[in-house]
Amino acid sequence: MTLASTSRRGFLRAAGAGGALLIGMSAQGVLAAVNNPAAAAPGADFVPNAFIRIARDGSVTLISKQPEIGQGIKTSLPMVIAEELDVAWDSVRVVQGDLDLEAYGSQGAGGSNSTPNNYENFRRLGATARYVLLQAAAQAWKVAASECTTDAGHVLHAASKRRLAYGALVDAAAKLPLPEAAKVAVKDPANFKLLGKRIGGVDNGAIVSGKPLFGIDVQLPGMLHAQYVKCPVFGGKPRRANLDAVRALPGVKDAFIIEGTDNLNGLRPGVAIVATSTWAAIRARRALEVEWDEGAAAKHSWADFTAQAKAAARQPGATMLRKDGDVAAALKGAAKTVEAAYSYPFISHASMEPQNCTAWLKPDGALELWAPTQNPNAGQALVSSTCGIPKEKITMHIIRSGGGFGRRLSSDFIVEATAIAQRMKDKAPVKLTWTREDDLQHDHFRPGGFHFLRGGVDKAGKVVGWHNHFVTFANRVEQDGKSSLRNGSGGSLSPDEFPGRWLANCQLEQTALECSVPMGPWRAPGSCVFAWAFHSFIDELAHAGGRDPLAFRLELLGDKDIVPPSVERGQPYNVARMRAVLQTAADKAGWGKKKFARGQGQGIAFHFSHRGYVAQVAEVTVSKDGKVKVDRVVVATDVGPTIINLSGAENQVEGSVIDGLSTLMFPELNLENGRIVQSNFHDYQLLRIGDAPARIEMHFVKSDQPVTGLGEPPLPPLAPAVCNAIFAATGKRVRELPLNKVDLSWS
Repeated sequence: MTLASTSRRGFLRAAGAGGALLIGMSAQGVLAAVNNPAAAAPGADFVPNAFIRIARDGSVTLISKQPEIGQGIKTSLPMVIAEELDVAWDSVRVVQGDLDLEAYGSQGAGGSNSTPNNYENFRRLGATARYVLLQAAAQAWKVAASECTTDAGHVLHAASKRRLAYGALVDAAAKLPLPEAAKVAVKDPANFKLLGKRIGGVDNGAIVSGKPLFGIDVQLPGMLHAQYVKCPVFGGKPRRANLDAVRALPGVKDAFIIEGTDNLNGLRPGVAIVATSTWAAIRARRALEVEWDEGAAAKHSWADFTAQAKAAARQPGATMLRKDGDVAAALKGAAKTVEAAYSYPFISHASMEPQNCTAWLKPDGALELWAPTQNPNAGQALVSSTCGIPKEKITMHIIRSGGGFGRRLSSDFIVEATAIAQRMKDKAPVKLTWTREDDLQHDHFRPGGFHFLRGGVDKAGKVVGWHNHFVTFANRVEQDGKSSLRNGSGGSLSPDEFPGRWLANCQLEQTALECSVPMGPWRAPGSCVFAWAFHSFIDELAHAGGRDPLAFRLELLGDKDIVPPSVERGQPYNVARMRAVLQTAADKAGWGKKKFARGQGQGIAFHFSHRGYVAQVAEVTVSKDGKVKVDRVVVATDVGPTIINLSGAENQVEGSVIDGLSTLMFPELNLENGRIVQSNFHDYQLLRIGDAPARIEMHFVKSDQPVTGLGEPPLPPLAPAVCNAIFAATGKRVRELPLNKVDLSWS
């Protein structure tokens, strides 16, 4: 029974005998009341279209609607409700919600959006529930509600020294009229009891004790196991395969070709093997022989793309993104000019848990999915459009992911599992598990890129001109009868990218190289590489001008507090916030006050990314044979006035520093004959613990701005800060990634 009437606002109250008080939020982000009959039944469990459940025994169940991929959202957003509800955290149980847009609203996890998109609404959810409970207690005591307070799951009346547990108020609260959520007061942050503290993740116990928690752990009665083999060349498809021989192998239930689609990020053609166990499927895969039609992409190679990029750089860019003033004249009149080419390779997300999904197509046509996904709604849509299953017949269980970093925003593994399950006659659940090699060679990669930069400074060391010709990668797509190139995610440079709005003479151009490599968002898309190229080049200009890198950057930022966007849908840049984090990082690191021996140095960088303002100072030691050790990283971050979970925030900053350093130092994917050369962690190295920074120091700068997330913002400044420190230590510039390809030896 839905108690909310109009516009989905209100409360759910209720539950008769054995019932519970439930409060939910609609897809539009407003409060909605949902009284699910299932919750009223004694012993009933979780109700998927509500966020709050208070049982008569005082226990509180909160629904986490966003996918948990290691970013801590399953802990932090329920903390917001618990804070405003005023319940003890140890009385709270958090349950992951299935995909249900009507009940929960947006359920994606990406771009550090989960916190800013939900923080205020979640406060209202908790505060509204607390308001009703307080009213119920006041009526029971026949006192004014203003005389009552709440604490740790109880309503208190100090004058009479009476108290009532929330569980005892369930029935009374259910009978009260509902308040307008917008008129309910939320707490003064000064009175927060829970937010800002260090709270361990709600799944930590299960993780450290090895309990089944992730998508790869899903087990169902009668479940079959699948492998899906795609052409090693992107866009290729199978002509024929030894299917009869494979079907005859032990444990194999079936083997078949799936025609697939032309969508590089969707259901690609391949060969499916379904068996009674994962091992039986993998063993059969080793016996599989496929004749592939490799297609035109078999000509792809990184060496050829590099040559194409250099040739493109000698020509005007295909797209003029920004043209302010006269850069050519400015550089001609500059006291000193610098010209540099920066490049970075394709890389993989390399999440620890390979892609997987369990699909169960029932005899009645209903589909049930268990997927470690960042984007369940898109997964449902792709399955529906590709496999012809109506959305309303698809149930999506959101399973915790063993890492995501943007990879699980794509849904190819979900549609593959579904397409395989559709072919099985006995309608058993099928779990598709990618191998590590599948994961590395069929990722939706972070695009590689090339930046051809020119800049100049005047006699005073001020920047007078900036020119960037960015050469990136794009896929050809057909839409609405038109063929066009679409840049890979993170492969589009904004005209407003710093220092785009700050210089009188600035020219930004972009040229795309067509390829068939599937690309997707990688942690802090765009910013993760733009920050490295631009803030390294800024350091080059500071050096050319004989300027201190910190002073040079502060001067470049200027004295305006806000720089408005110059393009439609652009974002204002809060310069005051960036100056504050930059100065904080410098002060905490002792910038300019420390003396470094030859082979040691300090570097600084900043970047605005995904609503967060971050600056970092790195200190490094480079041995004479060129081995780099990052000794210290000081991070200053401004993501608003409130750190929801200090433990989670520290985790995100430290993780970003380590992830950023790993990506700077080691990983690289080569393309030869249209194939990814690397196959597993033996030739796709990631950072080991011995290479991690010895010290990571974090400082959260508070500002009177909306609360935002931390998954992306702290990563981008790490690479330029380290590379600038390497230059300070050795005099060598790093203009090509990964770092382990660069000779940093010195004498």
